[in-house]
Amino acid sequence: MPIIYNSDRKGGPDVGKREMTMDEFKVWIMRFDKDKDCRISRDELQQAIRTTGAWFPGWKAKHGIKAADVNGDGFIDDSELKSLMEFAENNLRIRTMP
Repeated sequence: MPIIYNSDRKGGPDVGKREMTMDEFKVWIMRFDKDKDCRISRDELQQAIRTTGAWFPGWKAKHGIKAADVNGDGFIDDSELKSLMEFAENNLRIRTMP
C-alpha cells in the first residue's frame, strides 16, 4: 500500500501529511498486530507510531489508546478504529482520503 505525501500547497496545513483511506489505515495498523488477536495494544500502537517518525511514540501510544479505546479494555478493536484514525489525523500527520 503506497502512502502518499501531500505537498500540493507550500506551507499549508497538509504539507507532509500521509494520505490514506480508512481501509488503507486499517490494513496499515493491523500489520502491527503481532499476536494476531485483531486488537491493537499500546505496545503495538507504539511500534506503528515509531514507523511514522513521530516524536515520543510511547507518550503518543498512551494517549492514542486513551483517546480511541471507547470500551476501556486497553486495546483498540475494529469498532474503535475510526476513533484511532481521528487521533492519527490530529497527532501523527495522517490525513483521511474519501
